[in-house]
Amino acid sequence: MENFGVAQAFQNVDLLRTNFKMGYYEDKKQELEELLILIKGEKEKLRVAALSERKQLDEELEKCEMIENGVKQLTKERQIGFPWLAKAYEELFALRDYELVSFLRNKSKPALRASEIVKEQTGLRREAESKRKVAEYLVEYYESIAPFLIDLKEEVDDGSTEDGKRVNMDYTKEERSDAVSDYLTKEEYRKLSTEKKNQLALDRFWKRRKSKQFIGKLYERYVGYLYEEKGYDVDYVGIFKGYEDLGRDLICENKDEMVVIQCKNWSKFRTIYEKHIFQFFGTVFQYEDENPNKKIRAIFYTSTSLSDLASRFAKKLGIELIENFKLDQNYPSIKCNISRSSGDKIYHLPFDQQYDKTKIEKDKDEFYCKTIKEAERAGFRRAFRYSKLGSRK
Repeated sequence: MENFGVAQAFQNVDLLRTNFKMGYYEDKKQELEELLILIKGEKEKLRVAALSERKQLDEELEKCEMIENGVKQLTKERQIGFPWLAKAYEELFALRDYELVSFLRNKSKPALRASEIVKEQTGLRREAESKRKVAEYLVEYYESIAPFLIDLKEEVDDGSTEDGKRVNMDYTKEERSDAVSDYLTKEEYRKLSTEKKNQLALDRFWKRRKSKQFIGKLYERYVGYLYEEKGYDVDYVGIFKGYEDLGRDLICENKDEMVVIQCKNWSKFRTIYEKHIFQFFGTVFQYEDENPNKKIRAIFYTSTSLSDLASRFAKKLGIELIENFKLDQNYPSIKCNISRSSGDKIYHLPFDQQYDKTKIEKDKDEFYCKTIKEAERAGFRRAFRYSKLGSRK
């Protein structure tokens, strides 16, 4: 009976212990759940606060962008705004410089001399910065109303040579006067037959690196050739007048019409915008005004593409678009011409001195061809070399 009582006591102790553990874990579980709820609540507060700050930040960025776009528009449309805007920049820099000068003067060990030097130099810098800003905005303004200036700037920045020519001092003065020598070694020039060395020079001419300006000239030649093949008389205005051509690179005429063409041989990553269309329309309008009795078409050739807005403007203004039109370097580029004075049959290569001045008239048995062999088999010889002392005829 006594043993039974002891056993019962132990059972009661175990039961109490079990109940205590269950109560303890229940309390802890409750505490953890409450903590989790608290964490979730704080997390939600942070999320809401972050969204609010993000919204404020986006609004501030949008305001900054609006101000920046407004300033850009001002600089493009209002030249009178340039000095004002530059003055604003100058005042901004002055405020920043004042803080530096103030620091030098009021630190624990003042640097008065240094502060005076900083004040003097920063004043000069602010003046220079202000002038630079005025110059930048003037350039942007002029480029916005005369887009061809952008092309001109790129040509100035382009360090490549006109057509890849080189000067080889191993040649005699007479040999150097022949443009073919720019593309051949001395041994090739002196040992190969006339046909082979001229063909080799022509092949290398097309492979050699060229300046953007010269590639632009080749593009105009190619488009002009295509119109010559259609029976048009082509005036290569862009080649002879350069940036004075007013955007009229080619004037092509037959008995029915005149076609004014602008050529833009740009990289595929560049886009033609509406300002280029406006410029071309203006020069075509002027040409129509000067030739009131002629039917005139306007065509814009480019190796790249136009923006959607530029395309819409071109359609509205009656300008035909030929987009993504590439230069075919395999086109017949040799000009076979018959002299009007002597009757000599002469062919000109793309790098020859008189190439662009030579017109091909099919009705007089003149033509373009691809190879030297074609030209020589038809009885044509290469134009005599031209030197600084004059040309032989």
